[in-house]
Amino acid sequence: MGRGISTRCLHLEETETKIEHYGALSYPIYQTATYAHAGVRQSTGYDYSRLQNPTREQLEKVVASLEGGIDAIALSSGMASISLLMEIFKPGDHLIVESDLYGGSMRLFDSVSNKNGLTFSYANCYKEDISQYITPNTKAIYIETPTNPMMNVVDIEKIAKIAKENSLLLIVDNTFLSPYFQNPLKLGADVVIHSGTKFLGGHNDTLAGFIITNREEIRDKLRFLIKTTGAGLSPFDSWLILRGIKTLGVRMEQAQKNALAIANWLKEQEIVAKVIYPGLPEHPGYHIIQKQARGFGAMITFNVDTKAHALAILEKVKMIKYAESLGGLKH
Repeated sequence: MGRGISTRCLHLEETETKIEHYGALSYPIYQTATYAHAGVRQSTGYDYSRLQNPTREQLEKVVASLEGGIDAIALSSGMASISLLMEIFKPGDHLIVESDLYGGSMRLFDSVSNKNGLTFSYANCYKEDISQYITPNTKAIYIETPTNPMMNVVDIEKIAKIAKENSLLLIVDNTFLSPYFQNPLKLGADVVIHSGTKFLGGHNDTLAGFIITNREEIRDKLRFLIKTTGAGLSPFDSWLILRGIKTLGVRMEQAQKNALAIANWLKEQEIVAKVIYPGLPEHPGYHIIQKQARGFGAMITFNVDTKAHALAILEKVKMIKYAESLGGLKH
């Protein structure tokens, strides 16, 4: 962890002085499902790509390094990551969840996890005293910061203190800021979630998800679950995310610069009623994000005065593509 984050996007310290894989500068794609062994009880270290694959393992080591975790699990999408994580809980367990959350996460909790016996309380974790929601069955607190889509900033250290006092896990979705700008594990979180489809991939060409932890017992549970449920990221998609991470630093810096310029421009437009960007001093979470992150990110929410104006803007965008998702080069 001694190297700067931009360097760790490009290099793993454990391999810097070694010449491996015939000196390939681009980590090879091990496009194989199975592995041959020299004999009985003589393993190459890999048995079956559902369990592990060298390309995926390399990616997981890079992401764990960026977040300061002891392990990272690479999965087929962000939602696959959250789905796998919910499997560490059992029927009857209760979670406190941020109320302004990515809609897909809420759909999973309400339609699938709830059906499987988990219960959820939605709270404004950025302004409420969430202690009031804790019950004897509460096992975890789940937050995003900044939140999607209203860009609320949650004080991670404050929530981590409540979690530790009550023996709860703190799970943080860090997709919006990426590990380049924010590292929740260092602020007291136990688990970090990413949709790697967004800023980590950065090129609109693959889906991926990650779970990162600094807890050995959680790592062990997740490793058992990924080999059992089988949603690990494919070798080629792992390579695509590895490629994307190499430019994470320069992309995040430029995207943030662009976002601040756009936010300030939007403030001057007559039809814009409100601009919500945590890099603006008037944002209520401005000082919190300064304390816990190295940047403000690239996501902006803004309100306009009428529905007609909102639709007109969406119909007329040209350089910014009117498309699903975020964090790519073209939207």
